[in-house]
Amino acid sequence: MVQDTSLRHSGRDHEPCRHLDRHMNRSVSTPDISEEMRDIPEAGGGSVSLGSRVEEEISACSSRVAPHMIRVLSVIPGERHDRSSMVFARRQMAALEQRGVTVENFFLTSRTSLKALLAEAGRFRKVIRHFDPHLVHAHYGTVTAFFCALATTRPLIISYRGSDLNPTSDIGRVRSLSGRFLSQVAALRARQIICVSRELKDRLWLGSRSASIIFDGVDLSLFRPMAREEARRRLGWSQDTKLVFFNLGGRPAGKRLHLAEGAIAYARQTIPDLDLVPVSKVDPEKIPLYMNACDCLLLTSDWEGSPTVVKEALACNLPVVSVDVGDVKDLLGNVQPSWVGPADVESIGNALIEILQAESRSNGHMRADEMSERRTTSRVLALYQEVVGKK
Repeated sequence: MVQDTSLRHSGRDHEPCRHLDRHMNRSVSTPDISEEMRDIPEAGGGSVSLGSRVEEEISACSSRVAPHMIRVLSVIPGERHDRSSMVFARRQMAALEQRGVTVENFFLTSRTSLKALLAEAGRFRKVIRHFDPHLVHAHYGTVTAFFCALATTRPLIISYRGSDLNPTSDIGRVRSLSGRFLSQVAALRARQIICVSRELKDRLWLGSRSASIIFDGVDLSLFRPMAREEARRRLGWSQDTKLVFFNLGGRPAGKRLHLAEGAIAYARQTIPDLDLVPVSKVDPEKIPLYMNACDCLLLTSDWEGSPTVVKEALACNLPVVSVDVGDVKDLLGNVQPSWVGPADVESIGNALIEILQAESRSNGHMRADEMSERRTTSRVLALYQEVVGKK
């Protein structure tokens, strides 16, 4: 990874913005670079190899409560039928089910209406009585975590993921402040806290010392390199235009779409056949195809925790151009080509030009194993076993 404008070389509802019928056929090469996986920071400070850390936890788990004896009520904000919403939380719980944990997902459909929240509390307590969970896992802060803190006395684990502790421009200032306040209050009730990055952990007022840093892992059976031409063929896209993947989600303001569009317009002066691919509410199973069909990922968010989209791009060997946000600089360590720099149109545009003209995939997949869902799930499972074992 490089910063500023120097480069090193070696869910999402979308149709590409324009001229998809002019995409040109280019070969894709993947650098064969083998390097040591870097150490990552642990919750208690310092650093330790992720592989050795997970092996230690798996060993320790052998003397803890067996996974099949653990029942977890997972609370996820949003609608059950919206498969693109909170997909990382859904996948994490599915992975834990595969490890033997008994999981019930509760979708908190309303978080703004007091009347609706009271009705949700009645439904929630009914699920508690029938499912009888050993613990409750809230997959977001703000109202979701606060709701869980008030609605049950069961042991509570909270995962903080980004805008629940970070400022955000997607909602009004008062609503953002009140949501972050509720996140901080709910943390006082939590038995265990998970933050997806050290930056988020540092934002906790109290209890940050005991918080674990566990980012959302990537399902490597879905996210893996594929020839760009084949991915475009499956999607029905032509082969002409350079395409830049942009994870819009439901947050055009927070993702700074205007900045991304400005950078694309700047780069288009040098590469006329260039399009931005804004992705929102696409079937999650298609996202790996989208990434493999594109030439680069662009991230311009004002705030992030540990953006899963960057880890997914690395698993697909998709080059990344990003502003310095969240833990992106750490994620892109030793990844080539990649760029992290200032949030201005000219700097981002020049980085896009250099990476796109190189016509090379990245070596990101070399770091895929340390970001795998299997490893991160092992750490979450260890927290579950610790909480249940202390009951």
